[in-house]
Amino acid sequence: MGTERGNDPVNAAARGPNTPPRGTTVGPALEMVAVALCVVLGVALVLWSVLGTAFRDTEGFLTGSFGMPLAGGLTLLLLAWSIRVGALAFGCWTGLLMVGQAATLQLIEAGTCVCYQHLRAVEQLGQASPVVLGVVVLQAAAVAVGIFRLLPTVLGWLRRTFALWQLLVIASLFALTSAALSSNPILWVTELGLATTLQLLHLTTVVLAARFVPEVLLERVGRWGLFDSEDYGTQYLGLDRVAIVSAAVVMAVAAVLSLVVYDRHPHIPDEVSYLYQARYFAAGMLTMPLPPVPEAINLDLMYYAQDRWFSPLPLGWAGVLALGSLVGVPWLVNPVLAGVAVLLTFSLVRYLYGQGTARLTVLLLAASPWFLFLAMSFMTHTLTLVLALGAAVATCRVHRDGGVGWALIGGAAIGGVSLVRPLEGLALAAILSLVALTFRGWKAKVLTLLGLGIGAAALGGLMLPYNAALTGDPLRFPLMEYTTSYYGPLTNALGFGPERGLGWFGLDPFPGHGLRDVLVNAALNGFSVNIELFGWATGSVLVLAAIVFAGPLRRADVLMVGVVGGIVGIHSLYWFSGGPDFGARYWYLIVVPCVVLTVRGVHALQQRLGQAPSGSRVRPGIVVVAALLLTGSAVVTYLPWRSADKYHHYRGMRPGIRVLERENGFGQGVVLVQGERWPDYSSAAIYNPLDLDGDGPIYAWDQGPVVRGQLVEAYPQRPFWIVAGPTVTGTGFEILAGPLTSSEVVADR
Repeated sequence: MGTERGNDPVNAAARGPNTPPRGTTVGPALEMVAVALCVVLGVALVLWSVLGTAFRDTEGFLTGSFGMPLAGGLTLLLLAWSIRVGALAFGCWTGLLMVGQAATLQLIEAGTCVCYQHLRAVEQLGQASPVVLGVVVLQAAAVAVGIFRLLPTVLGWLRRTFALWQLLVIASLFALTSAALSSNPILWVTELGLATTLQLLHLTTVVLAARFVPEVLLERVGRWGLFDSEDYGTQYLGLDRVAIVSAAVVMAVAAVLSLVVYDRHPHIPDEVSYLYQARYFAAGMLTMPLPPVPEAINLDLMYYAQDRWFSPLPLGWAGVLALGSLVGVPWLVNPVLAGVAVLLTFSLVRYLYGQGTARLTVLLLAASPWFLFLAMSFMTHTLTLVLALGAAVATCRVHRDGGVGWALIGGAAIGGVSLVRPLEGLALAAILSLVALTFRGWKAKVLTLLGLGIGAAALGGLMLPYNAALTGDPLRFPLMEYTTSYYGPLTNALGFGPERGLGWFGLDPFPGHGLRDVLVNAALNGFSVNIELFGWATGSVLVLAAIVFAGPLRRADVLMVGVVGGIVGIHSLYWFSGGPDFGARYWYLIVVPCVVLTVRGVHALQQRLGQAPSGSRVRPGIVVVAALLLTGSAVVTYLPWRSADKYHHYRGMRPGIRVLERENGFGQGVVLVQGERWPDYSSAAIYNPLDLDGDGPIYAWDQGPVVRGQLVEAYPQRPFWIVAGPTVTGTGFEILAGPLTSSEVVADR
């Protein structure tokens, strides 16, 4: 077997550099016809998927089902290109990967509810579209035939390359992260088996596609400098065109997602509270005057004191978001920050690993659904990532050049993180302090630690006067005041005990916080990382697990593993996992280390394939191309599906009230919103003026006769409107009556 042609699992035969696989060329005339037919049908399918009515809901919005014809159309366009370059086999296998992933996504139940996604139960699979089931069956049959002769070679390479315990650990992570936990163990085990099988099916498909990668594609990818992993530890912090273009693309894509998918509208209680906080910060206020009728202006995550109300959330993110509010584009703040995060990631990884690793890292990061969807939101996590990366880059400058200045900057970035997410500020301070202790010489260690500490205290110390202004105690956080007042003492505190937790049914499976909560939270977040990190059809943790548990690990790899362990470990002290909103968002600071370790795994696998016995040729960069194929498939299948299926109108939040106001001119009216506090009233309340006695419409929650009477007394001269919310109408906001006089409103109640 050692000298057999095609001994490695990627290349079936040793071929010359310009020789396409046999059976992939056709005659010139037939080739032209086939290319033209693929292009025409492909464009038609793409247009049908986006413009047709078959894949829209009753309101005309795209549903997740449009991903199947979209993937089919793009596959036909790929086949046209493959025929032109003499790589039909490559086009067929890659197209099968795309349509296969699109079909798998149609078997998942996710939707806009606050829940983790699950595959349909086995007995419900028959209810899926015949086209979807047909694609899965076709893919399975093709893969079974394609891998049959190659299987002994693959198994032999695995035995030679990995120890048995390594294979068992990697396979366990591959399987156990393939499905979210269920309350029913039997259903979970069944789903785990099906999900693992589907991931393995896609993994085999990409291996078969990689066998037939045309030389023209390898050459183009090679010119991007993605294959080179040997320039380790260059200690160069500059940027290049790949980083700059990637950052620009990320900003543009995140902005489009925020505009088209997210509707420039908050969808999570935290976002509503942060937007209010940013607006009154931008107006020069620390708090707002108490509404005339607090019961009618009733929002979650807002603290109502005797004479004022305010957001109890930390001040850091709202302070940055206020800059966007000042110019009327708060929805663009996170997309811009995401672009900055890409540039900082490139600089950091280039310093630690070299240009080739840095380039592939930012390309995978730029396509990460986890990264892009948080960048379209109003959540805090993109800012904390930017500040953490800034602190890390500043620490690298200290390591390379010495001096206290960059240490102070790095410390200020740590302080900035503590103003946004205090627990992550603590974790970052601990990690970078440990890094500083590895510097050569006691003087360098001491000066770096002092600089980091002084910088962190200077900026992070702003929370003390802020706390004092809101709670009367510099050491008492407004959020703790809020949870203590509304939920009870220690309900939101770190640590373990029966009193932890806010009683969120469905999101906090057990009362209190103990070991079983830690395990469940870790399992749920591990699943989310596997799904959301890259959106790969194979799952996202396989290659990462390979480098962590099979090595070889470099010093910088150990640092990345340490960051992952530190962030995961410190969050195990908290009772809540973060829920299904935007993946494992409480673990978000591990996103860059996870991408870096994945890239290191790709390069390590390429190196190990290159060490195959003599007689088998492995083309350089083939594993890099395989990773890019998985990423490309995710971009054209997972991203569109997730956008339409989950994040559009997520949690029932809709911006329709602003459309009604624009069309009907509520003026200085009081708009009574009927429905639930969340999402009906919260969707409207975010458009309230800060001054509830000033100009503009006031959106109030219609809670019945008593509250209506109080509103009439508070606003006797204003016209009233009655609007039904989405949970009442089943669609969007709808005007039921108005304008009404105060007497008519009282009579109507």
